[in-house]
Amino acid sequence: MADSWPEPVERVAAFLRQAGAEARIEELELDAASAADAARATGATPDAIVKSILVICDGRPVLALLPGDRRADTAKIAAACGTRTARLARADEVVASTGFAPGGVAPFPLAHVETVLVDRTLLAQELVWVGAGSPSHLAALRPTELLRLTQARPVDAVEEPVALTAQPALRGDA
Repeated sequence: MADSWPEPVERVAAFLRQAGAEARIEELELDAASAADAARATGATPDAIVKSILVICDGRPVLALLPGDRRADTAKIAAACGTRTARLARADEVVASTGFAPGGVAPFPLAHVETVLVDRTLLAQELVWVGAGSPSHLAALRPTELLRLTQARPVDAVEEPVALTAQPALRGDA
């Protein structure tokens, strides 16, 4: 029941109601602070879980929305923002900028973040799961709805996957 939700979750629910969003918030039995935990809890694939990563670009907070199975590429994020530097935010910066604690960062409403980027690969998903204010609450919505609500700019923001290379055959006498 919504009236028993923690304050940050109710803040997300109120935002979704006010925006007329087509989304649903679910309370999980266990915390899902990691993308792998969230995927197990929802039955989704890890690439349909949205990680909300706060990056500090030339001193400004930028929220990057990434698939749960990928890592942020701070150089790509800096380039997308037209800044020289980008680094992952510290926990205290996450709270001050987003209004949410790490592990429960929702992509909306954001206290002091003006720029939101979404990795393009998320747009191919039918449904994505985002943080909803606590590690045990997630919201499910279509990527188009995520774009509308966050006004995010689609970019390439993830590291390239590491390719496995074949090991050379060992040579020697038997």
